[in-house]
Amino acid sequence: MISSIACLCSCLTLILEGGTNAFAPVIQTTWRRSSLLQSSIPVSEDGIDSTTTIATTNDEHLNPPTTKKKKKYVIVGGGWGGWGAAEALVESGIVNVDVTLIDALSDPTGSTPYLSPSGKPVEAGTRGFWKDYPNINALISKLGLNENDVFTPYTNSSFYSPDGLEATAPVFGDATVGSIIGGFPFVGDAIRNLLDESSLATTAFPNLPSPLGQVLATIPYFERLPLEDRASMMGLLVATVDCLGGDEKMKASYDRMTAHELFLRFRLSDRLVSDFIKPTLLVGLFKPPEELSALVVMELLYYYALAHQDSFDVRWIKNGTVADSLIRPLAQRLMINNDEGGEMKNSNGLKVLGGCRVKEISLTKGLDGKLHASRLTYLDTSSGKTEVIDEIDGIILALGCQGMQSVISSSPDLARLPVFSKAASLKGIDVISCRLYFDRRVATRSPANVFSRFDELRGAGGTFFMLDQFQKDDIARLWGKDGEEDVDESMLGSVVACDFYNAGGLMSLKDEDIVSILTKDLLPSAVSKFADAKLVDSWVGKYYGTVSWFSPGSYSLRPPLEGAGNDILPNIKCAGDWVRMGDREHGAKGLCQERAYVSGFEAANSLMKTTASTDEFREHEVLPVREDELQFKVGVDINRKVMSFLPRFWVR
Repeated sequence: MISSIACLCSCLTLILEGGTNAFAPVIQTTWRRSSLLQSSIPVSEDGIDSTTTIATTNDEHLNPPTTKKKKKYVIVGGGWGGWGAAEALVESGIVNVDVTLIDALSDPTGSTPYLSPSGKPVEAGTRGFWKDYPNINALISKLGLNENDVFTPYTNSSFYSPDGLEATAPVFGDATVGSIIGGFPFVGDAIRNLLDESSLATTAFPNLPSPLGQVLATIPYFERLPLEDRASMMGLLVATVDCLGGDEKMKASYDRMTAHELFLRFRLSDRLVSDFIKPTLLVGLFKPPEELSALVVMELLYYYALAHQDSFDVRWIKNGTVADSLIRPLAQRLMINNDEGGEMKNSNGLKVLGGCRVKEISLTKGLDGKLHASRLTYLDTSSGKTEVIDEIDGIILALGCQGMQSVISSSPDLARLPVFSKAASLKGIDVISCRLYFDRRVATRSPANVFSRFDELRGAGGTFFMLDQFQKDDIARLWGKDGEEDVDESMLGSVVACDFYNAGGLMSLKDEDIVSILTKDLLPSAVSKFADAKLVDSWVGKYYGTVSWFSPGSYSLRPPLEGAGNDILPNIKCAGDWVRMGDREHGAKGLCQERAYVSGFEAANSLMKTTASTDEFREHEVLPVREDELQFKVGVDINRKVMSFLPRFWVR
């Protein structure tokens, strides 16, 4: 999943706090055999046809085998949700288990780098890692890795428009009293001189209650937007408390609204919306406010900007890509190479099938009267053969919107269930990823940057990341020259990752035209030194409809983690950042790697509860995000009491 919420979280906080931050890729256990179950069934609206006849031709249920049948689980999708599910299932303690992960990528384990035609490593999108990613942070330790070797330090971010630099986001964790207070307009120099005479200048900036800390810390970093425009966003604090503190019915009310409508009702200034809110949502949720659910915008605003003073501190991959830095060591932990058939398999049962596309998932009705997924067919794109996995105990669909559409459209049994056909109806967002290689190093104020209000964007959101600044010790690898002898890294220029979101207006352009827009218009307008740099090489990747679109009214259509539910289809669960997690809801929100990873854990935990006895497995631990601060809890309580007799004029 492609993620640039780094830009969103920073900018939204900068704006909101008086200078908002610059920004911010399965059945209840019975012994059953295909002879007991009818292979294809008609399904009524609730998912079960009571008229279906089930043939029982043996007495295995009356005389169960003395040896327990080996558990067989299939995970469809090799993103963070899929790997989270694989980790939870393989490490569940179930003694006799076979776990298969299927993905269309030729190698979803991260062991084989994705290369441009000229042999340089590339990836779809540049993804940040935020302070409140407790489970991914725990994974680093679990894998025996050092965080300082995997991630960059927390970095600042900058926001550019045709008028120049608009804002720079601070790093709260590294902020000092001198760097914050000394930057105040008009009086900053005088205060700085006084602080320099004491030890206060280098004292860490205190962790203040949110949003007070953000208000103070971001005042010096906003370049152009007047204070009165920034102040107009404060009314959204009421909506945030009301929305996140409400029940499912209240969340549905916010989901039916567009974010733009909410902004109008709370009288946000036109300049605030056009200059900053819209551009930041374009790079955070990949759509403008008029096309986004107010619910998801409020969730994201809180998680990345308001929950804590340092919520939007973000860091990046220090060497290589997310796949080879994190997914590869996780895959290696869960599996070992097996020469038989070229499959990759772990002694605990993990098998990874890359380059495979699911063709159909078949359901059968069991003696319990419920539906069960028992058979999956897939196409091995390398051989062209259609293969079958049968006698399945459970499936986890760790798919995005496009993958869900593909699987449901080819699986009539699943399509008959409204929960899956609704999920398959949701549309995705077009994204373009680019890599640009220059003949010299270009210095920038920040390594992470956002484009705002440029006509050349054609309605898209845009970011650019200085990979040579993120990965300064790995320049040769960025250029595809690692392992070569006598490489003078000082002669290798900047490598810039540029991403476009909501990129429909750019998708029809030729690759060279997209590169030209970047090198001749956007980059030199943001950082003038790019005008003197010569392009040496480039790569462009286009991805149609691949990213989840949280459109107004989409909340009820998004797939639940429990799938169709334990009363209808107990052995298919869903994972991914777009799933509704219900009672297992986590604090990580939006297009978020942490949320996708956690959803995989929770989908596996739920699946094992319905397919294994409690003494067979242990649930995978899920670490929560930091607890809400006291003032937010008090605000929620007060809001509930007040809204019990006052109407909410801003929701439908």
